[in-house]
Amino acid sequence: MRTRAIVAGGVVLVLFAVIGVLLVVRRLGSDLRLPLAGRSCTVQADGRVVLDADQMANAATIAAIGAQLGMPERGVVVALATAYQESGLRNLPDGDRDSIGLFQQRPSQGWGEPNQIGDPRYAAKRFYGALKKVRGWERMRITDAAQRVQRSAFPEAYQKWADESAVLSRALLGDATRAVACSVGRTPVMRGAAAAAALTRSLELDWGVVGSAPAELTGLTLAAADQRDGWRYAHWLVSHAQDHGVKRVRFGDLEWTARDGKWAEVSGTSATGTRVVAEVFAEG
Repeated sequence: MRTRAIVAGGVVLVLFAVIGVLLVVRRLGSDLRLPLAGRSCTVQADGRVVLDADQMANAATIAAIGAQLGMPERGVVVALATAYQESGLRNLPDGDRDSIGLFQQRPSQGWGEPNQIGDPRYAAKRFYGALKKVRGWERMRITDAAQRVQRSAFPEAYQKWADESAVLSRALLGDATRAVACSVGRTPVMRGAAAAAALTRSLELDWGVVGSAPAELTGLTLAAADQRDGWRYAHWLVSHAQDHGVKRVRFGDLEWTARDGKWAEVSGTSATGTRVVAEVFAEG
């Protein structure tokens, strides 16, 4: 009888363990073709940050909007640290009271309509606009500058993201070479002409630049004024690889591919000079 009781108890424990695993799987989502780690992005720029594909895309858009608006790098760091704290760099549909989006801005506090705040570009522009109005924000601690905009109940919370945000800012503003490397899923969100069109449109919205379609690839090319601009665009493209179906990014003699998820020297092809070339997944 004692042996049966022990066996029965063991079975119950196993069942609880299985149920626990199933609950975790459910929370992680239904798309488990690849482990989450397989769809992550690593940023190396005088420090290391690891994000998932959604977080990376949002961070890249926040940085690009800041650059388009002429914000100094410190302003981008403040914005990234704020979004890190408020939403974990995720475009949340809701939050505390009527808070929405990357910065958890509230319609009732005059930040805009819900559908506007839910647009990462709109939200970033509103944040930067409010930051510009804070006198002396450039000389403040990251958390103090963020708090003057957000007026959070936890004013010191933003500072803990300052280092990670500085790493992201250096990479996304082009101050580091091949600093953003993403491993993406085997099933892109978009393919072919639709992916190329969406990529072109998103680049125009984020950076204010327009790419041209290269003859040899389904994708686009971007003219870069210098190395810094080139790496800004290249890192942005890799950051948006998962949601825009980017298969390959090439700049100079370096190339990132979705297959390998990292940058490597190009062999058997001519360097692209000051052009950034992106290829998207073909149809089918």
